[in-house]
Amino acid sequence: MKWNIKGEVLLSCNCDVFCPCVISLGRARPSAGYCHSWWGINITEGMADGESLAGLRIGILLDVPGKMGEGGWTVALYIDENASATAYANLTQIFTGQAGGSLGILSLLVANVLGVERANLTFDQTADGWHMLVTNAGGKVADCAIAKQAGKNPDEDVVVTNSQYWVASDITVAIGKKSKVRAHGRIWDFSGQSAEYAAVNWSSDNG
Repeated sequence: MKWNIKGEVLLSCNCDVFCPCVISLGRARPSAGYCHSWWGINITEGMADGESLAGLRIGILLDVPGKMGEGGWTVALYIDENASATAYANLTQIFTGQAGGSLGILSLLVANVLGVERANLTFDQTADGWHMLVTNAGGKVADCAIAKQAGKNPDEDVVVTNSQYWVASDITVAIGKKSKVRAHGRIWDFSGQSAEYAAVNWSSDNG
């Protein structure tokens, strides 16, 4: 499948300060020894096999038993209810790594998919960061607001740049301002813990 996605990703997790995976590339153990996290992807431009993905959003629940790089990931996908049947199928392949490219690594790391379902997703930029709300027929799945980490110069974001992190090379450091997840028997609250944000440019041509 030929595909490309440009947009934004926000991530909220249970690490105490800042995700060690960005610099260690998954070799370091998360703060608690395991990773619980929520990902939100806002697609501003995108195509997959000729089907537009622009304007769609994706939510990802991620549960990792140890070091990120050792695999064994458990995930659940929430795909924008506005996605066409074709876009839904294509996004499922992309975000499970089956379509290869930038996200092909997921096919090696993900051991268990709890489910893939449609949901209502909103993604908004706020005065100090970003907010994502995900709801389905059962109510709220995730309500996540992340705030940029304050820096010495208030006019500049705190950013890790030029990394080899698979998500993006430049990562804005943030904090989970409000971050609650209730899904698949998991009740998580990452408020006050690590968060990050990045502009992404993924495609089938990069892997």
